[in-house]
Amino acid sequence: MVCRVNNSEVNSETPFFPTTRHDPIIVIGAGIGGLAAALSLAAAGHAVHVLERAAMPGGKMRQIDGVDAGPTVLTMRWVFDALFEAAGTRIADHLTLVRQDVLARHFWQDGSVLDLFADHDRSVEAIRAMSGPKGAAEFDAFSARARRLFAAFRDPMMLAADPDPLALTRRVATDPRLLLDMAPWRSLDGLLRQGFTDHRLRQLFGRYATYIGGDPARVPALLALIWDAEASGVWAVDGGMTALAATLARLLEGFGAEISCDTHVARIVTDGDGVTGVETRDGRYVRAAQILFNGDPRALSTGALGDDMRRAIPDLTDAPRALSANVWSFRARISGPDLVHHNVFFRDDPRPEFDALSKGANAPDPTVYLCAEDRGIGHPVPEAERIELIVNAAPLGRSPSAPEDFAACQTRTFAALARHRLTVDPMPGPENLATPQDFATLFPESRGSLYGQSPHGLTAALSRPRARTRIPGLYLCGGGTHPGPGVPMAALSGRHAAAAIMTDRASTSRSRPMATRGGMSTASATTAAGPSRSSPS
Repeated sequence: MVCRVNNSEVNSETPFFPTTRHDPIIVIGAGIGGLAAALSLAAAGHAVHVLERAAMPGGKMRQIDGVDAGPTVLTMRWVFDALFEAAGTRIADHLTLVRQDVLARHFWQDGSVLDLFADHDRSVEAIRAMSGPKGAAEFDAFSARARRLFAAFRDPMMLAADPDPLALTRRVATDPRLLLDMAPWRSLDGLLRQGFTDHRLRQLFGRYATYIGGDPARVPALLALIWDAEASGVWAVDGGMTALAATLARLLEGFGAEISCDTHVARIVTDGDGVTGVETRDGRYVRAAQILFNGDPRALSTGALGDDMRRAIPDLTDAPRALSANVWSFRARISGPDLVHHNVFFRDDPRPEFDALSKGANAPDPTVYLCAEDRGIGHPVPEAERIELIVNAAPLGRSPSAPEDFAACQTRTFAALARHRLTVDPMPGPENLATPQDFATLFPESRGSLYGQSPHGLTAALSRPRARTRIPGLYLCGGGTHPGPGVPMAALSGRHAAAAIMTDRASTSRSRPMATRGGMSTASATTAAGPSRSSPS
């Protein structure tokens, strides 16, 4: 098969050979982390070759029949502004991003409906109308806490390539208020129970734990900061989130990088000094100066990329996994409550759902997230709308398990929506559903988890692998690495990895890079020195 992502061709009958006099940096995987890293490296003048096992770049940014089947919106836009700026351009030159006035619309089975807005004061008034003055005051206090937490941990945690636990401890010690905000002795659910009288608001803000695949009763209270990331702005991408991946691929083309799709890497090859290249499933060998793996780090621990890779990072083979999901992507006529782009239809009591998930089971009446992809982007809404539904599901266990019966899954999902008086016509079929089993196939060694390692426990965020590994020349990025899952976080991981590669190349220009600890902040990646576009890398 020929993959045309740039002006060159990669033909399965022709062996791979580097086209420059120096071996390229190979990026395995064209998810958002790999694309962000590749663009940062290519823009700095390095030869880059991206190998992607799927037919198109994007990773979890994928579509089924033109309907997005992965991430739905952008938050933390400043991450992408910096990425495009480092490539000498602007998002607005390539994509139309539409800021959402309504961040999300929330529905409860008692008939309550609550909009949260980009304008904080409007959110306060909406909550006042639903929950009274006390609820409004509690929301105001919670938002202020989330804002302080995000500001405190943005630079030393998210933007630090290699966060130092001692430095974080010192940061907290200098600000007693911050320790109170973190509430390290509480879970997010415990914090919300303390902070909100209205159980609906506890349920709503507890759901943010699922954005990183967690249970609100088991993730730390610190993750209240996720609310500030969303409150600071939500943008829909005209054309869907896959348009972002396609744009990054085109920018890579402009810098001369290669993207080879339908190319399954079977093994990362090493010698006594570090990585030397990769072997593809069809037996071809591709030489590499450095290798960046944009996939689930667990694949290294299980030996899926070669036995030599088992020592690259601490063993993750049996590490607990974050949640998965059943994801429906289809076109249909929608009847019932008025929708916006982001919608959440809550079950009555959230606890039975999370208890079932913790046991590897499915709740009979799940909370359902609905993205109405044609709404909120400034175009007329077609009669048959593009709809994406996400229902939390457990990751796969250590032993293979049979998928949920399709009819049972369909009934469970759409009966939950019917309880909110929402119906769809026609009903989607099996081809419109992606399950944990499907995700396990799409993303090898993930056990179907969409978010990598479990986020449960106070130190979970510090236990993720970093950009550098124990094997010289091998680096990591993606939602399973620091700083964690989600589109902006995965992009940050790619910037961290690119900065680490460029630093190591500059410091060891006459020999193979050494796997030393440390690293650069993401901010530094935008100004890291590198050869010009016309110079050899």
